Amino acid sequence: MASRLQQVSGHLTPNDNIANKVGVQSPEDVVIVSALRSAITRARKGGFKDTLPEEILAGVFKGIIAESKIDPALVNDIAVGGVLPAGGGATNARMAALYAGFPESSSVNTVNRQCSSGLQAVVQIATAIQAGLIEVGIGAGVESMTKNYGAASMSPTSEKIADACESAADCLIPMGITSENVAKEFGVSRQKQDAFAASSHIKAIAAQQNGWFKEEIVPLEATVIDKDDNESTIVVDRDDGVRPGTTAEKLGKLRPAFDEEGTTTAGNASQVSDGAAAVLLMKRKTAQKYGLPIIGKYITSAVVGVPPRVMGIGPAFAIPVAVERAGLRLEDVDVYEINEAFASQAVYSVEKLGIPLEKVNPKGGAIAFGHPLGCTGARQIATLLPELKRQGKKVGVTSMCIGSGMGMAAVFERE
Repeated sequence: MASRLQQVSGHLTPNDNIANKVGVQSPEDVVIVSALRSAITRARKGGFKDTLPEEILAGVFKGIIAESKIDPALVNDIAVGGVLPAGGGATNARMAALYAGFPESSSVNTVNRQCSSGLQAVVQIATAIQAGLIEVGIGAGVESMTKNYGAASMSPTSEKIADACESAADCLIPMGITSENVAKEFGVSRQKQDAFAASSHIKAIAAQQNGWFKEEIVPLEATVIDKDDNESTIVVDRDDGVRPGTTAEKLGKLRPAFDEEGTTTAGNASQVSDGAAAVLLMKRKTAQKYGLPIIGKYITSAVVGVPPRVMGIGPAFAIPVAVERAGLRLEDVDVYEINEAFASQAVYSVEKLGIPLEKVNPKGGAIAFGHPLGCTGARQIATLLPELKRQGKKVGVTSMCIGSGMGMAAVFERE
């Protein structure tokens, strides 16, 4: 009987073999070996305006290989998040992987969970590693809003379904109007939105001046074409949407962008942008076997649904689920990377959860440097881990709202 009780208690008591638990290292942990991104540039105006998405993505893939020094043949599968491209960008992603140096034996797929696509790609790879389906994988995201943003990227939808189901019809509400709905329903004032937006720029400017983005950005060569069709080659290594001198007072002078009586403007919403990011994952025992660096650990994630008409509130409901799954409290998290799709929804989410502002997007966010839709979820991880290192902190959360009414969040620990 005593031996049987010991066996049972052994099942119930945490030990070093429990994987993906904060504060405990296990050979079975899913760890991050490298997480990098391109600079984020303004759509139709910035450094990547004449660059195809697979070219940006390939550059980041090459950066991952160079930084980690991994043998590309070890990578079993690559998942790439993307929202706008025709055909899901599947062929483009495969071309990028092959061009970057991954062999034909490394498989590729694309995933679209709208604004969380990059994070969904990372979670998909992490889950496959946990399940033993693959040993090494990359979760990535890319978007060229220059090339693909607009009505042409939208699929036809059923009037029959929209007429019969109000929440289904609400999935068709323009994103800017959902921002207005959040502001109105939850009392997020124009002043709060503009103050939050200005803060995003101020923090991003400080981060650029102090070189805090250098560890996460892969400098890429790009060809740009001027108005006279002359080509030149530049190095893109800096987010070009950040605007020095931005203040709440200046933003307060902008007209509403979606509703004449509204509060959402071009200045307190995310920028339309181009960029890519990638995250290399494997089990701890695999990284140790190949002598690869470990910079962080994937803990867990969560996706939840919210009303489509106020889709921006997603982070306020996804974050608590992910944090609880990690065995943590909200106050245990050191840094939150919450996507700034709109200031209205970001402010609501932060206030709803009672998160201190100093923990939120310490290097700025999408209002300052842009939101390439499929890229953002992977980009946030590349931004989070160096920031935790800089602050000497350990636990971080990434999160975003998702068009059509969802929220996603994930928990990571820095090594």
